[in-house]
Amino acid sequence: MISLASYLVISMILFVVGLMVMIARKNIVAILLGIELVLNAAALNFVAYSKFVTNNLDGHIFALFIIVVAAAEAAVGLAIVIRFFQLKETIHIDEATQLRN
Repeated sequence: MISLASYLVISMILFVVGLMVMIARKNIVAILLGIELVLNAAALNFVAYSKFVTNNLDGHIFALFIIVVAAAEAAVGLAIVIRFFQLKETIHIDEATQLRN
């Protein structure tokens, strides 16, 4: 049986990888993927603690809200990236310092 520590280790790995992607990459799409990994790590923590500590559905409901927020963030973020690409013809974050033409 998988223990709480196993879930927390996997969540920590997801969080660290997401954080490293957000810090190291200059591609806006990769940064959005890093944010998604961090949000998924938080959702995994909520579900794991809900299962092992409180044994109710509160963590699952919070995880569902996190998934909804992540989907909305991805939709809005990708819309911004598409518009940015139309204006600047690049998706590198260094070009986004000034968003005027």
